[in-house]
Amino acid sequence: MEYLSQKKGFLGFDANLNLNPKVIVVPFGLEKTVSYGGGTKNGPKEIIKASHQVELFDEELNKEPYKEIGIKTLKPFPIKKNIKHALKQLSLINKKIIASNKFPLVFGGEHSITPGSIDPIVNKYSDVTLLHFDAHADLRESYQGEKFSHASAIKRCLDFKNVKVVSFGIRNLSKPEMDFYNNNRDRIEIFWGKDKKNWNLAQIEKFFNNKTVYITFDVDGFDASIMPATGTPEPGGLLWEDVLPIIKRVCQISNVVGADINELAPIKNFDSYNFLVAKLAYKILAYTFEFKILPLPLSVAGVRPSCTRLV
Repeated sequence: MEYLSQKKGFLGFDANLNLNPKVIVVPFGLEKTVSYGGGTKNGPKEIIKASHQVELFDEELNKEPYKEIGIKTLKPFPIKKNIKHALKQLSLINKKIIASNKFPLVFGGEHSITPGSIDPIVNKYSDVTLLHFDAHADLRESYQGEKFSHASAIKRCLDFKNVKVVSFGIRNLSKPEMDFYNNNRDRIEIFWGKDKKNWNLAQIEKFFNNKTVYITFDVDGFDASIMPATGTPEPGGLLWEDVLPIIKRVCQISNVVGADINELAPIKNFDSYNFLVAKLAYKILAYTFEFKILPLPLSVAGVRPSCTRLV
């Protein structure tokens, strides 16, 4: 695998720093099944470009996390034209990353990337829980004749029998998707967007405590007021302050082994949306590696846990 220089890669940090990388960023702008607005193929390039403007010091953690993490970014490469072949291509890339004991962070592209991204992970671990942010359930068996549609991404992930999913922000699904959800409540938990005022971390913890977790974040999970740069935006979505406490807490109590961020469709001359996604990616990495050594104990029901790390 060939890599960009540190200066040109994700976060664009000093090329002279000799860091031992724990993370490999995979730009995978697959765009084959988008059904409304297009442009996701440009997502990875614009996320990496915007990341060069992200402040490397994290005021919450009081450190520069990238220096402890170490990050390398793959050079852009041609993606297979056939969607099944493309997903196999991504699976093989992540298999190499995982075999080298590194963390894959994949930038889509459309959400159809996720089944390919998790393939080597579900073959390594006995059970995997998806932490899924999205406006849509993505539980269709197929959409517009395509089994590997972005509208079927989570359904294809559930084809792996050792996968469960916990979804946040869902506010759009079909009747067949609702039926599938109701018939598979042992494997699917949904925190509906309409109920977000009632969410609490103690309620959420039981689904992730001591689990192996993969994060998949469709940016249309954000409210359209802060993230219109996506193919299928939805009102009534999540804000920055809704998302970060969940990601942080999951990182504190579980083993997060990989992540993808998908469905960014950049809008020309509106770079703030690309920047939001770049900062989200950095926060996911910062939280993941801040709490990898020793997880915090579960909080008392109804009490928000401390944000400090155990030492």
